[in-house]
Amino acid sequence: MSYLNNQQPAKPTMNMNNIRAIMIFFIVSLSLSVSSAQVIDKLQKSFSDYQENNFREKVYVHVNKTFYVTGEILWFKVYSVQGRANERNTISKVAYVDVLDNNHLAVMQAKIALKDGKGNGSLFIPVSIKNGNYQLRAYTNWMKNFGADCFFEKQITVVNPLRTPAVPVNAEIPSYDVQFFPEGGHLVAGLAGKVAFKITGADGRGVDGSGTITDEQGNIAARFKTLKFGIGSFVFTPAGHHVYKAAVSINNQVMIKELAVSESGYVLRSTAAGEGWNVKIQRAGIAATESLFLLVHSRNAVKIAREVIFMNDSAGFEIDKNKLDDGLNYVTLFDARQRPLCERLIFKRPSKKLIIDARVSNEAYNIRNKVSLAIATRSQDNRSVAANLSVAVYREDGLQNNEAGHINSYIWLGADLKGHIESPDYYLENTDAEADEALDNLILSQGWTQFDWNNTLSVKPTALKFLPEYTGHIITGRVTNTINREPAKGVVAYLSVPGSRQQLYIAKSDSTGRLLFNAHDLYGPGEIIVQTNTQYDSTYHVDILSPFSEQYSATPVASFTLTSALERVIAESSVNMQAENIFKGSLLKQFYLPQTDSIPFYDKPVKTYLLDNYTRFTTIEEVLREYVTSISVSKKQGKFTIKMYNVDKPLNGKPIVLLDGTPVFDADKIFYIDPLKVKRLDVVSTDYLYGPAVLNGVMSFITYKGDMNGFEIDPRAVILDYDGLQQERKFYSPVYDTDQLLKSTIPDFRTVLYWNADVNTTQGVNNLTFYTSDRPGRYIGVVEGNTASGEAGSGYFTFEVKK
Repeated sequence: MSYLNNQQPAKPTMNMNNIRAIMIFFIVSLSLSVSSAQVIDKLQKSFSDYQENNFREKVYVHVNKTFYVTGEILWFKVYSVQGRANERNTISKVAYVDVLDNNHLAVMQAKIALKDGKGNGSLFIPVSIKNGNYQLRAYTNWMKNFGADCFFEKQITVVNPLRTPAVPVNAEIPSYDVQFFPEGGHLVAGLAGKVAFKITGADGRGVDGSGTITDEQGNIAARFKTLKFGIGSFVFTPAGHHVYKAAVSINNQVMIKELAVSESGYVLRSTAAGEGWNVKIQRAGIAATESLFLLVHSRNAVKIAREVIFMNDSAGFEIDKNKLDDGLNYVTLFDARQRPLCERLIFKRPSKKLIIDARVSNEAYNIRNKVSLAIATRSQDNRSVAANLSVAVYREDGLQNNEAGHINSYIWLGADLKGHIESPDYYLENTDAEADEALDNLILSQGWTQFDWNNTLSVKPTALKFLPEYTGHIITGRVTNTINREPAKGVVAYLSVPGSRQQLYIAKSDSTGRLLFNAHDLYGPGEIIVQTNTQYDSTYHVDILSPFSEQYSATPVASFTLTSALERVIAESSVNMQAENIFKGSLLKQFYLPQTDSIPFYDKPVKTYLLDNYTRFTTIEEVLREYVTSISVSKKQGKFTIKMYNVDKPLNGKPIVLLDGTPVFDADKIFYIDPLKVKRLDVVSTDYLYGPAVLNGVMSFITYKGDMNGFEIDPRAVILDYDGLQQERKFYSPVYDTDQLLKSTIPDFRTVLYWNADVNTTQGVNNLTFYTSDRPGRYIGVVEGNTASGEAGSGYFTFEVKK
């Protein structure tokens, strides 16, 4: 047995067979060829190169609760971290949030600005949607390169009191799914292997069950039963040339599954041992001349790489956990052609965690009372640490799912494992023997994950379709030739947002006709105008593509039925919602102004003309001729021509003419606008490089209202309603600090008492206050967050409100 941590085994009793085996071992070890070293070097280099160019991001969303009625507001906070150490992600500046129904149709969407790995938003739940469970998911543009399985997903429930509940369909026989996962990926005849299994119901939740493994003659080879959340494991040694089936008993049903057994192959097993893991590799029916290699990595870096030396068709290693990264690690066996043969996942419990202590001043309050909340954040070694947090306080009405996972379990487990994990907090909050076994079963039930070794080891770099949004939102378009409908390469397109802010973005199409407009400071709903220069490119059409992903995971959305027991609670929730919208509707529609740059893309103009400071003429021609000295205007055959000068030197080409930030390529049209509606004229009388375009000067007309004053846009331009980054909504929380307010007859039916998406514990502490409403009951507070260095955690508090 060889050892990865250089520890020496106890000396065995020597005999001739032992001596012969040891001599063979050392001869083979010393004969490690240059080709083997080259294979290891290539594996390591290919992996490192791939990971450097394919860095991973993770997104987690804290929602203020999980059950809503239509007409309420869903509040959320987005946390974005880098995949290596779960530190705050400073690369992507935008997160996309979808709420999907069970047909993958989006009922709500938002683009959220990220700063220092965090951002927040809100979604008003429309009264048009149906009763049911929905999937809230979040991701960055860069994450779309790696598939929907890496997106954040969370189930929420929405009830529409205006819609008649669907009649529940009583299934005669519940449906279950049973899957088996041999450790390392394979069962091989004659070799003992561990097998994990997973039983789930139609709602995706685990179901208890038990069963037996029998051969074709009915002989029992193994027995098994679930341990936690429908997952369990057992050890099984299949005999050669036999057929094995599993009979699984689930709630008085028996399901039969056949197990695949290979007559030859490899089995890789790992068992926890002290401060690491013992890894054992066995083979059967395989030629002893084949070279094998072991690679241990954590998605981010190779931790161990070495050749596997067999003795009597067996090889063993010890992996020191101190050499691995926290979280999920992959143990993969390769052949000499760099083909993965076996894979085993192991999990190193995180060494860092954010401890959040959240306490209210009393256990019970009256209605409209002040609540004082003290929050302290510390590391696992009890040091006070600064953290950024989000806080939600809501009424526990029997409808909320309080067992859903939180930020720490998601970034260490949920983000790296495929599929739904039931009660993920259990695996990290508990460290006893049963929790350790349950955690290993969970890891085993991922099976052969098919880590993307084809792309990782490929000589060619992976083609990535989606760019990281370093500076803000990227609007993607596609330009095609209207004659042959083919993608058009090298076409310059202009995207503008009419208004006084001068928002103009320019892009040039690539070989596929794709356009990328870097709209870094585009906020809120509005209108965009997209066009090419029709004076030169009159045969092209531009389509704007949705930035929201059209990829979907296989995670099921559980079916939902309303029971009579919920009718009273839902009716009260509906009354609460209606009262809040009637009496405080305007207060729920207040937004913070985004911090945007008001300076136009051309920065400071050479000259600005405030037209009110000059003689007011009735035509634009007179305005330009009389006092704009850097411009000459001529007219020939009824068409105007504009020439711009830098001092006395004429610029090549024509200047770009803008009206409220929108290009007017037929400059003749600008002479027919009403100059009395124009507030100012900016002139840039130099050549100006902006993105892919060289502008031979700029003439920018800005109207008083910023609405282009009814100017007729070229009919070939594309005009669309487009939502930019979401503006942050203000959370309304009343203050009852006077007798008059306490005695106010305006009802306060809030059941979400407090939401704050940006709480900072600069010195490890913060104190907050809020007020109770007129609704008594038990209230729960949830605090989640992380530190800049990647420590994440959550905390809870409860209190009662009495009349």
